[in-house]
Amino acid sequence: MALARLIRPIEYPVLSQGERLLIAREADVPEAPKPRLLDRVREAIRARHYSRRTEKTYVAWIRRYIVFHGKRHPAEMGSREITEFLSALAVKDKVAASTQNQALRVFGSRTWTLHRIRSRSAMARGSRTA
Repeated sequence: MALARLIRPIEYPVLSQGERLLIAREADVPEAPKPRLLDRVREAIRARHYSRRTEKTYVAWIRRYIVFHGKRHPAEMGSREITEFLSALAVKDKVAASTQNQALRVFGSRTWTLHRIRSRSAMARGSRTA
C-alpha cells in the first residue's frame, strides 16, 4: 500500500484531439570515474609491453614514494621531493646502492615523466575553472 503512494502515474502532455504525446527518457548513466594514478601508471607500462614484474616494481616504488611524502599527489611534487626520497632510502633505510638506483630509474623513466606532466596540466586546468 505504501509503495502505491510512492509511485505516481506519469502525466503525458495532451495534443490536439485528445491524443497523448509519449516521451521516452534514457536513464541517467553516471560517468565512469577517472582512472586513478597507479592504474594510469599500470596502463602506460602495459602499453610499452614491460613485464608484469616490472609493472609491480614500478607501482611499488611509486606507492612507497607517495606514502613517504604523506600521501601527496605526485603532480604537486618535483625533483626536490624525489631527491629527499632517494636520500632517505640511503640514509634512513640503509638500502644498497643498486636498490637506490632501481628507484631512481623508476622516477627517471619516460612513463613517470609523461604521467607527471599530464597530471600537472590537468590540475592547472582544474584550478583555472575554480
